[in-house]
Amino acid sequence: MSDARKILKEAAIQIGSGGSAGFVEVCIMHPLDLVKTRLQIQSGKILTKNDPKYYSGIFDCFRKMYKYEGLTSFWKGILPPILAETPKRAVKFFTFEQYKQLFLFGSPTPTPLTFSLAGLGAGITEAVLVNPFEVVKVTLQANRAVGKELPSTWVVTKEIVRADGLGLRGLNKGVTATIARNGVFNMIYFGFYHSVKGYLPEFEDPIQEFFRKVGIGFVSGTLASCINIPFDVAKSRIQGPQPISGQIKYRTTLGSVAIVYKEEGFRALYKGLLPKVLRLGPGGAIMLVVYDYMHTYLTRRFN
Repeated sequence: MSDARKILKEAAIQIGSGGSAGFVEVCIMHPLDLVKTRLQIQSGKILTKNDPKYYSGIFDCFRKMYKYEGLTSFWKGILPPILAETPKRAVKFFTFEQYKQLFLFGSPTPTPLTFSLAGLGAGITEAVLVNPFEVVKVTLQANRAVGKELPSTWVVTKEIVRADGLGLRGLNKGVTATIARNGVFNMIYFGFYHSVKGYLPEFEDPIQEFFRKVGIGFVSGTLASCINIPFDVAKSRIQGPQPISGQIKYRTTLGSVAIVYKEEGFRALYKGLLPKVLRLGPGGAIMLVVYDYMHTYLTRRFN
């Protein structure tokens, strides 16, 4: 087999493995992402605890959404992530492997710095590609309509483009916040996972080896989530509905972080942390483990 065919085959395996990892993760973990967004777009000045639009925490949000919007509301806005996450994760894992080669800096094997910089590059790349899907997803997740009253993904997309266009006030609103969020997350996520996985010895027993990878993946996703969440809050505020219709309060990433800190305090920068960790802790483990096993399967299947 020629070198070119080997490179193309490995690229296809990386893309297939990453896409599979993304699809599985989003189908399982989407309700927690939705709750995270609802908590993040909720400002600190509104409503009473009995109001269906006020959420005192993750379980209260689940309870009120189920009561007032129905069970299917937990999967509001899932189509954009399904359409985005499969290619997004494919891009993430594929570009991570390419950036890894770029950041070897002459070392025969990847170092923790290599993994971290490759993760940063992969996060920035995926953020630019998927930000329009994020804008549509957040718009749908913020909508409290029930059943058939909920507009379709396509209707919401057309309305965003009609009203604000494709630029930084429209379908690419909040792109710098998405870049910051994804870049920081993946820098820590990949850097920690691959560095620790290489440090801890593998188990010969497949079940023990599975749980070793799951454990490292869980810690990687949790740690990355805890560090990047202020950028995630800024992203949700920028891309979500503004407090006063017709007035743009949250414009820039750092400006939004400053406004939230000034008006609502330091803790507000960590709104949605619990559902985010509950999603991206196990979700991070799911992605990395599915990727590893799918990569091994496809490599054996097509070699």
